[in-house]
Amino acid sequence: MKTSLALCVVSALAALAASLTAEQKLRNCNEVRAAFTSKGLNGNDVPNKGVHGAPLKVCPQSFSCCTVELEEKLSQQSHSEIKAPVSKLSTGLQSTFKQRHNHFDKFFRELLENAKRSLHNMFMRTYGAMYERNADLFRKFFESLTRYYASGAAAVNLESMLADFWDDLLERMFRLVNVQYEFSDAYMECVSRHTEQLQPFGDVPRKLRIQLKRAFVAARTFVRGLALMPEVVNKVSTVSASPSCVRAAMKMLYCPYCSGQVALKPCQNYCLNVMRGCLANQADLDAEWNNFLDAMLNLAERLEGPFNFESVMEPIDVKISDAIMNMQENSMQVSQKVFQGCGTPKTIAALRAQRSVKDPSFTGRFRPYSPEARPTTAAGTSLDRLTSEVKKKLKHAKKFWSTLPETVCADERTAPGDECWNGTAKSRYESVVIGNGLANQVSNPDVEVDITKPDIVIRRQISVLRDMTKLLKAAHSGTDISFETDEDGSGGEESGSGCDSPSCDTDMYFPTTPSVKVKVVPVHRSPGGAAGASAGSMALALCGLALALLAPHLR
Repeated sequence: MKTSLALCVVSALAALAASLTAEQKLRNCNEVRAAFTSKGLNGNDVPNKGVHGAPLKVCPQSFSCCTVELEEKLSQQSHSEIKAPVSKLSTGLQSTFKQRHNHFDKFFRELLENAKRSLHNMFMRTYGAMYERNADLFRKFFESLTRYYASGAAAVNLESMLADFWDDLLERMFRLVNVQYEFSDAYMECVSRHTEQLQPFGDVPRKLRIQLKRAFVAARTFVRGLALMPEVVNKVSTVSASPSCVRAAMKMLYCPYCSGQVALKPCQNYCLNVMRGCLANQADLDAEWNNFLDAMLNLAERLEGPFNFESVMEPIDVKISDAIMNMQENSMQVSQKVFQGCGTPKTIAALRAQRSVKDPSFTGRFRPYSPEARPTTAAGTSLDRLTSEVKKKLKHAKKFWSTLPETVCADERTAPGDECWNGTAKSRYESVVIGNGLANQVSNPDVEVDITKPDIVIRRQISVLRDMTKLLKAAHSGTDISFETDEDGSGGEESGSGCDSPSCDTDMYFPTTPSVKVKVVPVHRSPGGAAGASAGSMALALCGLALALLAPHLR
């Protein structure tokens, strides 16, 4: 009995001693001052001794090492501390997609530049001075493609540009294959009007138009989407916390310090409720953000498949050469049809015709296109590699906004069970964890949120994402809807699918035109007859055409 009584007394004395020790720590506030100093706060703001019944506005009004003035400063510190992890995550996301945007943009622009250079080198070897005199046509062609990539239909009507390119090429070639004739501007306008019926370049212009349109629309829209992501993240991350959020954060983070419990962490569920209240508007962005990312992922699949920008641009020199071959092989039939439709033009002197086609510099030989011989572009990468990498990043970015509270309230910042701060004391947090989003905050026990006043900046970004998602979905079908058509439907970029063939969803390819051996026919000039001169001029024209401007695949 005596032993039990002694043990009871010892236990009571031990508890009393512990209590007195804690109270003594609280009375002198030395530990609190040291903790605040370690966080970069001014330790002189902490009173030397604890104040009993201090008229605090946020923390429990009991014995405390905090004053009303210190609470104000802790509120500012709390605002910075809850913003810091969100800002860090947002900055990381911005950096990731800024880099991806730069990689894709650089890659597409290099492809355009490489395609222009490849065509120039090939045509210089093959056609020499004749190409140089007509190089402006191809230079303007690539300049227009670059402008269309950069600015879309607002800068270049792609279909009109391509039609003008083929019309101009036809006019120049038609003059070359009919050098014995003189053509007026009115006559050449007639030739242009018959281009669709004549199809001098075969099916190449139609196929190339379809491929270019859907590849360019997909590429530029995808790059635009990558550029938009950092902009949205930046604007959303700058949204300021509400006063009620700051108060709740200060209560969660620093009221334990005021009560002398500097090592006590918030309960995890308590932290979740505070952060879901603080980030309620951001969470509402999540649905449209995920829709946008799904559209980006779907368009990425197109970039890897039928809308592959790389597979369209790399062999474009060969495709244009194939078109020229078609014109060369059918020049007689094309000319006859033009003469029937537009009338027979006037002839010019045979001597002048002879001088027009005489050019000894056409000695280059055309080498057929070989895919294996093509080097990789954009610093040694490929579109498939870039797309594969960015798809992983896009998937990882899904649900970014709705999972921010969980990320902020990670294990190292909170504590489980009873060993945590529940807002008033060291004990279990009993309130139910509420859901994400503004509407759910009506029942938030820790943060007062006015659910009738959504944040204007975030609502604007939701609208921006929704509009971009529409563009991405349109680009998925090969349509550029960034440019409105005329009211009568006759002008501007089409708002259709961007494809006029049932085989839109399948890959198109241009087989390499077989090598064509051209037999050079000697020209016998009749000394006395106009008929002989005319026949000689025609032969010379075809000979010059084959050897000079229009002789791809010579061996």
